Amino acid sequence: MPVQNAEIAAMFDQTADLLEIEGANQFRVRAYRRAARTIDGLPEAVTAMLEAGENLADLPGIGEDLAHKIADIVGSGRFALLDKLKAELPGELDALATLPGLGPKRVKILYDLLGVRSLDDLRRAVAAGHVHELPGFGDITERKLGEALGRPVGPRRFKLAVAEAEAQALTGYLGESGGRVAVAGSYRRRRDTIGDLDILASSAQAATAGDRLAAYENTAEILAHGPTRTTVVLRSGIQVDLRAVPEESYGAALLYFTGSKPHNIALRAIAARHGWKLNEYGLFAGERRIAGTTEEEIYDRLGLAYIPPEMREDRGEIALAQAGRLPRLIALADMRGDLHVHSDWTDGTATIADMAAAARACGHRYMALTDHSRRVAMAHGLDPDRVARQGAEIDALNAGLKGFTILKGIEVDILKDGTLDLPDTTLARLDIVVAAIHSFFDLPRDAQTARMLRAMENPHVSIIAHPTGRLLGERAPYAIDMDRVTSAARDLGCALEINAQPDRLDLNDAHAHMARSKGVKLAISTDAHSVNAFQYMRFGIDQARRAWLGPDDVLNTRPLAGLRALLGRRAARAA
Repeated sequence: MPVQNAEIAAMFDQTADLLEIEGANQFRVRAYRRAARTIDGLPEAVTAMLEAGENLADLPGIGEDLAHKIADIVGSGRFALLDKLKAELPGELDALATLPGLGPKRVKILYDLLGVRSLDDLRRAVAAGHVHELPGFGDITERKLGEALGRPVGPRRFKLAVAEAEAQALTGYLGESGGRVAVAGSYRRRRDTIGDLDILASSAQAATAGDRLAAYENTAEILAHGPTRTTVVLRSGIQVDLRAVPEESYGAALLYFTGSKPHNIALRAIAARHGWKLNEYGLFAGERRIAGTTEEEIYDRLGLAYIPPEMREDRGEIALAQAGRLPRLIALADMRGDLHVHSDWTDGTATIADMAAAARACGHRYMALTDHSRRVAMAHGLDPDRVARQGAEIDALNAGLKGFTILKGIEVDILKDGTLDLPDTTLARLDIVVAAIHSFFDLPRDAQTARMLRAMENPHVSIIAHPTGRLLGERAPYAIDMDRVTSAARDLGCALEINAQPDRLDLNDAHAHMARSKGVKLAISTDAHSVNAFQYMRFGIDQARRAWLGPDDVLNTRPLAGLRALLGRRAARAA
């Protein structure tokens, strides 16, 4: 079975970390990081691209040398340079680089000045109070490191996109033996992170599915193997539980292993009120199975409308299903455009024209070009003069387009005091302004909230991007009062973003649901930095469905005229 894109990206990221710790040339370090982002953002597997004869060297940031390295990884499952660096560098320096507040540069300082080679070395240095004395550290960093090192290590969770790649490869492989194969659990509910994969197989040869899983090339460890259940750990670290299910119980098993525990308890309580019993084998009246082949027939016998998997969290969906008032959830086909897109004017990898062509290929009718403002210096952010020059290029491109429009926009930085990185005179000339926080993530909750509210009060701001700043598994959300933020968004007519990047998925489902309940409009946007990243939209749709959003709750389900009308009402406040 193929090496997954996420595995290759992780190898390149780890290589970049170790090269940086070693003091390698920064251009070389950045090349591996850029390649990791490119591979991670591809809409199809690298192995499939190689099999189709595609030249990986044509991808942004790859080139011939890295293309050969990727092909070697696909062929062997290993990266020789990474193995060499791990052998040369002492201890657990690569593990240290993943701790919050560290990173390769600080790990190098710890190693050079304190001789820190392992997590235990770092614990001793923090306990002795030596870390805050180092250049670029300080008391706050030392305290946060102490907290991170003292925190118990919980079960590992995987981003939805990583789990999806594994799940799709697995179901294709297992399905070759015939019958039905489905992934249940939190994966089917489309949670932003996944603990493990629960797979159900139903066929005349269901027992052989376990044999196939045990023999799967990506299986690293077999934890259990029996006639009806097999548990393995994949090379990626994801645990897979496969259950062979009789056809007559398939729907009941899918229902049981998909729903959250509270949702399932509530369903069993409804069954009990009828004198029935509901479990993973079916819905029973005494010993007689009265439903179980499909989920739909079970919900119907319980007097409920079919509840989409994303809603099965016991947050009120059962009462709505009883009353026949479940919302029509948004779908990918409802989207008309993308309102957060970057180009090679800043830190994107493609021209504006190429990004527009990629957006159009996804079926979009418009795209907002929202490159960074000048405060984000590492991304070569735009000053007012470059904003104007970019606008002229967009005008020229739009003149040659039919049935598609590029909107002039900016991702303007929200400064520490809540003011914006560009003057109002520049923002007023744009079609859309996306505002975002990219610095000072550690402000106290009241200060961070006040900062956000001040930015939202600027009438030129159309949308707040990735409103809590989280990076899944890497950076916790900054402290902010989302109740106040969503209320202010409603009162000011400012939209909030669901950022579809698999690393972000920000807003989370609970905050997006809170916004919806207050009547706040949301934008689902990809934050695309490459032509392939428009494919991320589906992850934003997943998040929106978990938040019960329908098409009318989302700005960019509207045709361009409708979108302009909504943006115009917000802009009218500036007049």
